[in-house]
This record gives sequence, C-alpha cells and structure tokens, in this order.
Amino acid sequence: MATSSTRGRPRSFDRDVALDQAIRLFWRNGYEATSIRDLSEALGIGTPSLYNAFGDKQALFTEAVGVYDREYGEFIEAALAEEPTAAAAIARILSEAPARYTRRGLPAGCLVVSGDAGCTDATIRRSLQRLRSHKTRLLTDKINADIATGQLPEDTDAAGWAGYVMVVLSGMAQRAQDGATRSELTKIAQIASDTGRMG
Repeated sequence: MATSSTRGRPRSFDRDVALDQAIRLFWRNGYEATSIRDLSEALGIGTPSLYNAFGDKQALFTEAVGVYDREYGEFIEAALAEEPTAAAAIARILSEAPARYTRRGLPAGCLVVSGDAGCTDATIRRSLQRLRSHKTRLLTDKINADIATGQLPEDTDAAGWAGYVMVVLSGMAQRAQDGATRSELTKIAQIASDTGRMG
C-alpha cells in the first residue's frame, strides 16, 4: 500500500530529475508564462503530485532558481573566488558568458536575468532582484578590495564598474534568448572587455 508521501506519484518519480525539468521550463519561458499545467506535463506527474512534491508554483520556482544558480549559473562567483584581481575576474566572466548562454541542449540565456520578465508576482520579482543585486555586490566588493590594496586607483568607481559588467551580461543573455549565436556574443564580450578594460 502506498505511503502518504508517495500516494499519487508514478513509481519512477525522481524528484531531482523532475526539478531539473522545471528549471528548464522556467528558464525557457519565465515564471509568468509557465503554467501549472505546463509544469505537470513537463514533469510527467499530475497536479496533486506536483503540489505534494514541490508546493505551489511560487515555491517550485524559488527552489528551481536556487538549484539553477548552483548548477548552471555560478560562473560569476567562481571567477570572483578564483581570480587574483577584479580585472582578471571581469575578463573571465565576460569571456565565459557567451558559452554559458548558448549551451547545447539547454535553453538560451539566463534564468536569473529573464525569469521574472513580465511577472506580476511581487515576491518573485523581489527574489530575483535580490539575487542579481547580490551578484553585483560581490563584484563591487572584489573591485573595492583591489582599490584598498592599491591595485586599482582610489577614484575607481567600483559600483559603476560592477553595474557595467552586469548590464553587459544581461544584454548578452537577452541577445542569446533572441537567437544570437555564441560567435556573435563572443564579439560583444570582446568589445565590452576592450572598451572597459580595468587597470
């Protein structure tokens, strides 16, 4: 007899696989344009089982974004942690972004950038705004650290530089969603890197 935690689910239900399907659906369509019916069909489970496994649509999206950021979108954090200077981190971020936004077999663009496009849910908008702001702050902190150690001039506008990089990344992600190729994005990244070189 099925237990209360599995009643209504297919025997082959794999929560991690189902969550990854939800990530890709939200990634492709955004929160607002993705319905519970879309999710149920993509995950291959009935609506009651979906709610039982993940909660409501808002809860599922929040979990999906968290996993997406760890599994698919952490290249910004990796560059900031691994590169010795802000300039090197920015160069790496810009050079890696075109491949990140055009990966074979995955939706184009970035869920964190476009997941709340056209969204009327204030909670969802705030959660993604906080995540984007967090990444901007991390970059700002990296630049400020180089200013403090004399690797960058004292009058370097850390917040302005961080904002510039994030705007370029957002634009590239949107261009990828609009069908831009990796080669096109690489040219954009190179222009941004050349015209905005630090140090």
